[in-house]
Amino acid sequence: MTTSAPLAPRSRLADFVGMTKPRIAVLVLFVTAAGMVLANPGGIDLLQMFHTLVGTFLVAGSANVLNQVIERHSDKLMRRTENRPLPSGRLSTLEVSLFGIGLGFGGLAYMALTLEHPLAVGVAAFTLVSYVLIYTPSKRYTTLNTLIGAVPGAMPPIIGWTAAGGSLNAAAGLVFLILFLWQVPHFLAIAWMYREDYSRAGLRMLPSIDPDGLLTARQMVGWCVTLVAISLYPAIALRGNWAASFTGPLYGIGALLVGTAFLAATIAFWKRKTHARAKLVMKVSLLYLPVLMLLMLAETWMKSAAAAVVP
Repeated sequence: MTTSAPLAPRSRLADFVGMTKPRIAVLVLFVTAAGMVLANPGGIDLLQMFHTLVGTFLVAGSANVLNQVIERHSDKLMRRTENRPLPSGRLSTLEVSLFGIGLGFGGLAYMALTLEHPLAVGVAAFTLVSYVLIYTPSKRYTTLNTLIGAVPGAMPPIIGWTAAGGSLNAAAGLVFLILFLWQVPHFLAIAWMYREDYSRAGLRMLPSIDPDGLLTARQMVGWCVTLVAISLYPAIALRGNWAASFTGPLYGIGALLVGTAFLAATIAFWKRKTHARAKLVMKVSLLYLPVLMLLMLAETWMKSAAAAVVP
């Protein structure tokens, strides 16, 4: 009879860190920092940005860890997740739960103690609670879970916005809406790629109940068209509009180009609903969002620099 050797401390540490999904955290922190710059382009406090990013990283890590605690049984039924620390048995549910809860409370407490604007803490708390307690369970009950999850998924730049400015306005709403809309075709593509896994685990993703993929494709294209239209609106609106600080010719041209590429990928999937074309939608979406945010930041910095040299 043989027994498996316990995991080495380094392997356990790697599992705990991996459960926070560091690669996803990179994008989360980027859009959080972008939200801070867009909210207050002329006066970013770097120390406040550091505190905001640390707190956001802890809260996002908590959300990812607790999501895996709740979904440990369904993860065990899916090929792409069966080797995660919980379904594989490398870590226990209790220790992972304590780790996730600790990250969440630690992140919120850190933000409460270091940030000047308490609204940012409230936004971060809402993001964590809605992701873990509303979105995660909804995946078992409704195909609308993608829309439900898009709400907390669009909150990181709002955390940054409120941390920098302490309040919200229509321009913040535009940034939120862009991230909300972006997530739908992005996650539908992923759900199509892994639809058999989701079905096996009993998760109600739209592609799991859409065998020919026609409804999924229509949803991808429809949401992408809406995204492109919303992203272009402030660039073509009258001067003096509520998003004028971070939109202009550079943003407008760039948004049109990357939006067209994103839309073309979703249309290509509509024409041929294959794994490869769904993967293309996912890859283009991962290019679209950072490019769009960088265009916003470039316009912001150029306008701030121009304002600084005007006597």
